[in-house]
Amino acid sequence: MLRIVLFLATNLAILLVLGVVMNLVLPALGVEPTQYQGLFIFAALFGFGGAFISLAMSKWLAKRSVGAQVINQPRNSTEQWLVNTIAAQARKAGIPMPEVAIYDSPEPNAFATGASKKSSLVAVSTGLLRSMTQDEVEAVLAHEVSHIANGDMVTLTLIQGVVNTFVIFFARVIAGVIDNATRSNSQNGQGLGGLAYFGIVMVLELVFGILASIIVMWFSRQREFRADAGSAGIVGKQKMIAALRRLQGAQESTLDGSMMAFGIQSKRSFSELFMSHPPLAKRIRALENL
Repeated sequence: MLRIVLFLATNLAILLVLGVVMNLVLPALGVEPTQYQGLFIFAALFGFGGAFISLAMSKWLAKRSVGAQVINQPRNSTEQWLVNTIAAQARKAGIPMPEVAIYDSPEPNAFATGASKKSSLVAVSTGLLRSMTQDEVEAVLAHEVSHIANGDMVTLTLIQGVVNTFVIFFARVIAGVIDNATRSNSQNGQGLGGLAYFGIVMVLELVFGILASIIVMWFSRQREFRADAGSAGIVGKQKMIAALRRLQGAQESTLDGSMMAFGIQSKRSFSELFMSHPPLAKRIRALENL
């Protein structure tokens, strides 16, 4: 959940900043909201640009946000086991050795991130190491290694780039329509004005960006099923099922809405639309049916 939330939040922030820049660049280049072809080209450039900037920042931001300490030289048997286990799994998955990190948190959690397979990171919380058996931790690590092997961060970035493009494009098209309607109804023929138009664009981008996250989250859920299957292929599906059941038990013993490893959903959630990870029961059933 952490890597997805950080990616989406960073992307939305960058998108809004680029939106401000775009509002300054387009008029200077003579591109008006009604010139849809030119607008779409610029929307694609800024949309994909924002997504790839978010990707480039993902590993650094993830480390800083949780205070992850990269294991350059194992200091104890646990760290040595982590490094050795991930190294063996990376070889089996056919990817370069990721950076391995630990961060202090009571919640059982783990995530993988990075701009490419050659620049990836697998981080685990101290809570995960304390609350799970070695076999279960091994399955969680294999799940994260599978994310890297499947290129999920890059795939998510491309999807986000497409979504950003349409968010930027339609925000300005609708703002242009409102501006034209205001101009037509005005006695002096004046439209919204620069600040009003700019404000409408920003609000529309924010709203469309949140709604568009439904699409991104759907793709994210599909990648989680695939990463579960990848973990099953590396360490065996029973270990992965055991890890998910452990998380399920932990979830049931905590307050509703808490976030556990892999991004557990709230029991009271009325919809899965905004969930980056499928419900644990569905993931377990999918593994049992492999």
